[in-house]
Amino acid sequence: MPIGYLVTTALVAAGVLAAVAPMRGSRRRGRVSWLLSAAVNETPFLAGYYLLAASALAYGQGDLDTPVGRIGLVPAGLAVLGFPVIVRRALTTGPAVEKALQDGLERSGAGRSVGRSLPWGRILLAPIAILPRGVARRRNIAYGDAGRANLLDVYRPRSGAARGPMLIHLHGGGFHRGRKSFEGRPLLHRLARNGWVCISANYRLRPVLYPDQLIDAKKVIAWAREHAHEYGADPSQVFIAGSSAGAHLAVTAALSAGEHGFQPGFEDADTRVQGAIGLYGYYGPAATRDGIPSSPHDYVHRDAPPVMLAHGGQDTFVPPEQARRLAAALREVSESPVVHAELPGGQHSFDLFHSIRFEALIDGIEEFASAIGNHAGAEPTRRMASGRIN
Repeated sequence: MPIGYLVTTALVAAGVLAAVAPMRGSRRRGRVSWLLSAAVNETPFLAGYYLLAASALAYGQGDLDTPVGRIGLVPAGLAVLGFPVIVRRALTTGPAVEKALQDGLERSGAGRSVGRSLPWGRILLAPIAILPRGVARRRNIAYGDAGRANLLDVYRPRSGAARGPMLIHLHGGGFHRGRKSFEGRPLLHRLARNGWVCISANYRLRPVLYPDQLIDAKKVIAWAREHAHEYGADPSQVFIAGSSAGAHLAVTAALSAGEHGFQPGFEDADTRVQGAIGLYGYYGPAATRDGIPSSPHDYVHRDAPPVMLAHGGQDTFVPPEQARRLAAALREVSESPVVHAELPGGQHSFDLFHSIRFEALIDGIEEFASAIGNHAGAEPTRRMASGRIN
């Protein structure tokens, strides 16, 4: 029906418009802009195929000969004009990440990035993250006693030939929703295919208050170091990453190694990490019990491990200024490398698909981890307990 075609083209055009010129001015407008554009901004080719198929169907049914159908061609044309803008912006991700790595790593003597070609077949034809044939996943392993909130999944090479580091990924959701193995799957799949052992973990959510989420993150680190040999990974090479609220937990866990108050019942466990990676992170305070400091800024110190922060330049959900401020605070105090990559045209939730932007960023994450591992040696930075909390 012509009205169906009009609705279809209007929705696609709204997503393209929100990607090209996101709405700002209020939190509500920013969230609406994010919801409209998150998928189109990362999968413009898929959106284009959908628009082309809808137009072909409308033409075949004669809907384009009706007044409503012809009106539907207007948003379709606007969307077509916007797709090249989205793609051009995404293609600048590689150079932006390259520059960020050079600035963050070379100043510390840790190394530099090496550019790679993008997997265009996957980006154009299979952007949805599906478990690759060469990766095995072991699901729902308990790392704590909080039921489903303390379960993790392990990704490793199906051949069993894990030979590299471990990566822990923590999901987003504002500390009150979300689940493991949703965000960051292209990252987990790529690294596992390349010999890493990757972990995606749940953690306790609201009404449970901070720092219980951070305690769970540290339990995952302790579990990873304890069980690394079972999966063929190097227990001294553990990296932690997170998306949105998960980035907050990942960075704070990395910065607060040695804080025994965040390790009740497992105070002697080694929860140090080789480095931390924050993806479109929220780095402000969280709702806490007992007034415990809850922002990563509260735990910045000289001996912090290396940190890489990646944030979309057009993030209307969590402003990119949050990553800029945290990177500046770390650079002012920390003696370790700090990489801050602001991704041109990037919106919140850019890690859901095999997109131009995220594939280029994954290259950068691999280069960051490789440079840090080669520079720092086998053991992560040791930090003594500061006694900041009881």
